[in-house]
This record gives sequence, C-alpha cells and structure tokens, in this order.
Amino acid sequence: MTTAPALASLVARTVTIPDPGPLLALLPPGQPSLSWVRHGEGLVGWGEAMRVTGAGESRFESAIRTWGEVRRRAVVRDEVRLPGTGPVAFGSFAFSPTSPSGSALIVPEVVVGHRGNAWWLTTITADGTLPAPVALTRHERSDERPAGTVFTPTREPQEWTAAVAEVISRIEAGEVEKVVLARDVVARTVDDVDPRDLLSRLAGDYPNCWTFSVDGLVGATPEMLVKLERGLVTSRVLAGTIRRTRNDEQDLALAASLARSSKDLEEHEYAVRSVAEALAPHCATTNVPDSPFVLHLPNVMHLATDVTGVLADGATSLDLAAALHPSAAVCGTPTASAAKLIEAVEGMDRGRYAGPVGWVDAAGDGEWGIALRSAQLDAEDPRTLRLFAGCGIVAGSDPEAELAESEAKLLPIKGALGNG
Repeated sequence: MTTAPALASLVARTVTIPDPGPLLALLPPGQPSLSWVRHGEGLVGWGEAMRVTGAGESRFESAIRTWGEVRRRAVVRDEVRLPGTGPVAFGSFAFSPTSPSGSALIVPEVVVGHRGNAWWLTTITADGTLPAPVALTRHERSDERPAGTVFTPTREPQEWTAAVAEVISRIEAGEVEKVVLARDVVARTVDDVDPRDLLSRLAGDYPNCWTFSVDGLVGATPEMLVKLERGLVTSRVLAGTIRRTRNDEQDLALAASLARSSKDLEEHEYAVRSVAEALAPHCATTNVPDSPFVLHLPNVMHLATDVTGVLADGATSLDLAAALHPSAAVCGTPTASAAKLIEAVEGMDRGRYAGPVGWVDAAGDGEWGIALRSAQLDAEDPRTLRLFAGCGIVAGSDPEAELAESEAKLLPIKGALGNG
C-alpha cells in the first residue's frame, strides 16, 4: 500500500548560501525535524512538500517506484550540483514486512546542506508553483541534560536472556548460523521531549556517527548500510562488539582481544558476506578487505569492514538499500531462517528499528544507514519513547554478556535523555 498526493511536478530550487552555522541549530520549533548529519556535514530539513507511505512486502518497491516517477517529473534549478542538492527525500523503513510501522519517504519544503566548503539551501513545492524565499534562523540548544527519566524494559532481563539461550540452542542444533536478537526499553520523561535536543546531544556525544531524524525515529547510527555517490558504492559493516571501560590502556587491550575473538570474527564474517553477495548483482566490481578494523566509539568498539563497489546497472541508493536489507548484521544467517526465528522468540515489533534510514536525491545518489542506537517518539505522548538495542548471537555466545552488550548500546539515547 502506498499513499501520496497526486504526482504534480515538484519544483525545487537550490542556491549557494554563506555558512549559516551548525545545521542542527537551524531546525525550527514546532515542526517535525529531518536530519542526516555527521561531523557537522550533511542535510537537515523541515516542512512537508510530499509524503509517500507503504507497508508490507511492497514497502520498498512502492517507494522506489513513486520516487522514480517524482524525480522524472521534477522541475529543478540547481546552482550547486552536489549529491544532496535539488529535491531530496528523507526515508525510514520498517525492519519487518509484518510491522504496522511500514515506511515513510518525506520530501521537505526546506533543505539545508553542508559539505566541505559548500553550503546550500533547497526550497521545494509540490503544486507546481515557484518556492518562496526562506530566511534561516539559528535556534541554539541547551546541553543541560534533564533528570528523572524512568526506563522500563518491556521484557524482563531474565526473560530476554532465556530467549538468547533458546537461540543459542537452535544455532547449536544447526538450524541457523547467526541470529540478531533485539530488546526494547520504554522511557518516560518528566517534560515533553524536543527531538532537536536529542539530535544536538547525540551529534555532540557521537560525532563519528550519522545523527538522524525521520518521522519520529531519532538516533545516531555508526553503520552505513549503503552510500551511492556518482557511481561509487560503499557499505560499512559492523558486527562484533565490546564495551569500553573509558580507560585508554584497558580499551587498547580490549580492542586487541576483539580483533582476535573467534566468536566476534565469525559474527563479522557472516555480516560482510551478506553485504558483498547483495551488492554483487549491482556492481561491476566489489572490494572486500581481508580483515576488519576496530572502530572506536565513546561507548563501545566494533569490528568494522568497508565494502566498496562500482555501480553497473543504474540502481539508485534506495534500490541498493532495499537489496541489502536485512543484512546479517541486523537479522542473521541464513536470512530467511533467522528472520523466522526472530519473529518466534524476540517478542516485540521492531518497528523501524534496524531498518534503512537516510536520504535519496533526484540523481539517485544518497546515504542509507541502519537505524541503530535509536528511539521512536510516541506520536500521542511527547513524554514517551521506545529505545532499542540488538546483539548478534552465534555459537559460543553468552546470554549475560549479550545483555551487558545491549545495555552498552542503549547508552547513546539514555545519555541524550540525561540518564546515560
């Protein structure tokens, strides 16, 4: 199912602007925030010129088809001509086709972008009229962290570790090789949550991650599902995790142990293999490094591999994101068997957690991350959020260690809410 306004031509105008200050500080109050920012660069947007929604097995196909029609009909004046200029759609997709969360592809009325020494402003209408000029205003955010947030697991920790043990037994029986099991925590705050505060804190705390906001899903993901830029395809695979101690000497020793861990290397190999196999039909060549590197984040360290390729078939970044989802990094191996086991034992609807989140432009370029380290804001209650974390389970996994890893992965959002 897809809903969208009648496909009148989008009219988009992109112009160069002087440095307006931090992108996230430009997001206005009282409007849904759209964001894809890392190291201060990226895109933010607000307003809604157009929305496409979908659900079920066809959620990707319908978004791809509709965006293809929209970009072919668009009237574009682009003075900048960089990836992310002209009309842009921000999107997020449900992890599972059975989730009622479905998908959302949103074309904002205003987009501000920054890349290198370039800053630009894009204004968009969907009724065939010329976009009106927009004055940008900075809205500085306070870094003061609120107190009093209450976190309640929807499933008791012992129940979740029992589910992990069940998955391990299925792996040992040869049913699957790897399964990613997730859990969720409900956060209730004292005051209404302003997503702009969460974004500002996440960007400050985790500058190496992509800070995103789409349709009430807010987070800071370290994992790039796929980036397409002028024919070059890149995917950053993360699998294998260890919690940091905040002691540099101890963390170096832990990083070395992670790089040697047979359990984590096995988990990582499954994830890399699934990405390389999914990209191969779309690429003339692909490059997979022989061994992973250790990615250091403030709360955890991951085994990481950057898979690259040269596009061969004209696919858009959205096409590639659909082809890659779900990877072994968020589902398991074999994918179909792992997904079936997740449905049976996880005990929750992931919604858009662990689904693709990012943006696509009219040229088809774009960046799509995996919606990790994230929270879904309650559309009815501005003081309630659902936080998510997941762990890759393989033979040799320890349920208590996986629970501790999930707690480490909840720290970014908990910290943004003042309780990290």
